[in-house]
Amino acid sequence: MEAKAAPPRYSLLKQSSLAPEREDESGADDDLGASEVGDFDPPLRMMYLVNEGDVEGINELLDEGANVNFKDIDRRTALHIAACQGRTDVVDLLIRRGAEIDPKDRWGSTPLADAIFYKNHDVIKLLEKNGAKPLVAPMHVQNVREIPEYEIDSTELDFTNSIEITKGTYVTASWRGIEVAVKKIGEDVIFDEDKVTAFRDELALLQKIRHPNVVQFLGAVTQTTPMMIVTEYLPKGDLCAFLKKKGALKPAAAVKLALDIARGMNYLHENKPEAIIHRDLEPSNILRDDSGHLKVADFGVSKLLNVAKRVKEDKPVLCTDVSCRYIAPEVYRNEEYDLKVDVFSFALILQEMIEGHPPFHAKEEDAVPKAYAEKVRPPFRASTKLYSHGLKELIEECWSENPAKRPTFKEVIRKLEVINNYYNHKRRWKVSFCIGI
Repeated sequence: MEAKAAPPRYSLLKQSSLAPEREDESGADDDLGASEVGDFDPPLRMMYLVNEGDVEGINELLDEGANVNFKDIDRRTALHIAACQGRTDVVDLLIRRGAEIDPKDRWGSTPLADAIFYKNHDVIKLLEKNGAKPLVAPMHVQNVREIPEYEIDSTELDFTNSIEITKGTYVTASWRGIEVAVKKIGEDVIFDEDKVTAFRDELALLQKIRHPNVVQFLGAVTQTTPMMIVTEYLPKGDLCAFLKKKGALKPAAAVKLALDIARGMNYLHENKPEAIIHRDLEPSNILRDDSGHLKVADFGVSKLLNVAKRVKEDKPVLCTDVSCRYIAPEVYRNEEYDLKVDVFSFALILQEMIEGHPPFHAKEEDAVPKAYAEKVRPPFRASTKLYSHGLKELIEECWSENPAKRPTFKEVIRKLEVINNYYNHKRRWKVSFCIGI
């Protein structure tokens, strides 16, 4: 008996999102003629038609009795293929014709996971609307005893009246009777080991932090997706918005706020056994509490630093937003750096509070770090008396070109306290004079 010839092979433009090694996605065999496609068995023919987005052809095959849940050699279904290709109309048809919503291929990927990987947003919405469930979070544990103590059940977070805060990174939510700030981690984290590692690192940092001048970590969602970080919510907003509203501050007020920042940063830098470099210290990442005091926030790009060691970014920092106005020149030049990058940023923030506008506000964002790298610093345009009692000298010392010459935050606090004491004495003297004591 003559053996039956194997059906011709065909290439799909996009393969499983979890396949360890994908075939060439150029679609090399997509030039199959109609007669060759017609030689396919009905289930394989349907897979090809789904890949092509042929809704009419798919309908005809299903009417003829083709199995809508047929699985190929990799256990992939027509719904997998449609989700990869972003064929929203085909996905809708397959679901209406009885397609299983969450089948897993040989690598464990579902149609929803494939749609997320290829950023097919309309397909994602359609699958979720029909009950598709996201894959298990990358930090999911099998043993309930291994669930972190900080774990928060995502169903307890109510986003009904949510608003965006802190550059849109965080949103508000209601949790156990209080308002909190929530940082949602995108679904694409499932497929990006670097982002999963960054998320783990941020959690590791937040668990270590307990200080009045640092935003309080409340918990995280790690066992379901989307994963989230939950912190206290400070409704008075960030320092950036405050300065836009207030403009230039009086030196006494600026020094008090600078002390809050310096105390929070000193706590991070003196963390044991590893110091914490913030690396993104700027007004949008500094929040105001109900009493008007400041708290350092957002540790998404922070680093743990072993004593006497330096770190370096894996790739050059792209300067596309306002945070580049506060970046130390050694980071911009992609050199090794240490704790002193935060001191550099602090100097610019302190000067901004007195000047009333961001550093080099007339320059484009990407031009500012270039100026720092060329040893240029923002000019002191405010009255000289506003920088008296060593304030100007402290700022200049903090933004020194040589990181080794920049003071530690412990030294910054000591110098600021001396200046603050002067303003306190001056204020008490004025009060005494006015009431005739």
